[in-house]
Amino acid sequence: MSKYTMPDDSQVQDNGQARFTVFGVGGGGGNAVEHMVQQGIRGVTFVCANTDRQALDRLTAPNKLQLGAKTNRGLGAGANPEIGREAAESEEEAIREMLDNSDMVFITAGMGGGTGTGAAPVVARIAKELEVLTVAVVTTPFKFEGGKRIKAAKAGIEQLTNFVDSIITIPNDKLMSIYGNISMQDAFKKADDVLLHAVQGIAETIAREGLINIDFNDIRTAMTAKGHAMMGIGRASGDDRARQATEKAIKSPLLDDLRLENAKGLLVNVISSESLSLDEFSQISEIVEGITDNDDANIFYGSVIDEKMGDDLHVTVIATGLTLNEDIPEVPVPSVTSTQSVDPSTHTSALNSQKQTQAQQYQDSTPRTAPQEQPQTKTNSIQDYLKRQQNK
Repeated sequence: MSKYTMPDDSQVQDNGQARFTVFGVGGGGGNAVEHMVQQGIRGVTFVCANTDRQALDRLTAPNKLQLGAKTNRGLGAGANPEIGREAAESEEEAIREMLDNSDMVFITAGMGGGTGTGAAPVVARIAKELEVLTVAVVTTPFKFEGGKRIKAAKAGIEQLTNFVDSIITIPNDKLMSIYGNISMQDAFKKADDVLLHAVQGIAETIAREGLINIDFNDIRTAMTAKGHAMMGIGRASGDDRARQATEKAIKSPLLDDLRLENAKGLLVNVISSESLSLDEFSQISEIVEGITDNDDANIFYGSVIDEKMGDDLHVTVIATGLTLNEDIPEVPVPSVTSTQSVDPSTHTSALNSQKQTQAQQYQDSTPRTAPQEQPQTKTNSIQDYLKRQQNK
């Protein structure tokens, strides 16, 4: 195997379509890319980079890059992020060449080890220098992997946030709490599905021609709104499908800390057959616009007709520039994004466990006082909004 191989993609460089690259770094990132390749995802350039030559050889992705071939001889980074960083920097020109023709790149890695933690920020820095819209999709270690890996993961995420436009963080322990006692292999597959659905959701939103189109610059405007973000996908059928699909796209018990009232960007894409009515589209927009009080929010709608949908209606919602619940004391933390897969609908947030602990500590340390009547204010957490809808 040569140091890296690339097919001729020149035929798709100037056809008016946005060019997407999924760049897997390290073992976890490579596995996530391999999952997408096996699912037959089209219209995306796949790249896998690793310090481990054997791990690269097992992958079928068309573009592979061995990091630090001259320094570590393909033997891996030994869980040392510094080795991973140096290995990536030694191949900076090759990484730059692989990203040079991209409009948007998804960088995926498992944080806490050597290659993903150390090399992913290098890839992100190069993408930023090339002015490529960049989204990172990373996992954090299980608790049983130990404090050292967890600390390394946090440091790697902090470095990533200096360069990426948005970051989707998937806590492996949260996946276990959502899906229960499943096998390790299935748990990692669920994490890989998050990347798959994120790429599919964004790519389909702008690639499929519809009655109302969302273009790439709309995506860029929304994704570059700094702060927290979420992506959700909901699907429903029947008489109440518009409301059900939209609420599935924004509802999750893992998002209690996220407040949508200050969302700076909202992207909404609806896929349906021609049976979609004006009333249904109006209902979708009413729900979406009801979750933000920001008059300056950039809200983009798209509608795609697909007769294969039958009676099903598919809603994708991307919200960016979100803030956390203001009544919980803040500490410096990396910006994160939460996301949702189609089935079952679920979002992930790297901050939930930390914020719940902070909230309990705050409550325990606050002196008990007699209850006072508080002025009525409108709150717009996802759960608050849904409760108001149910009480109407």
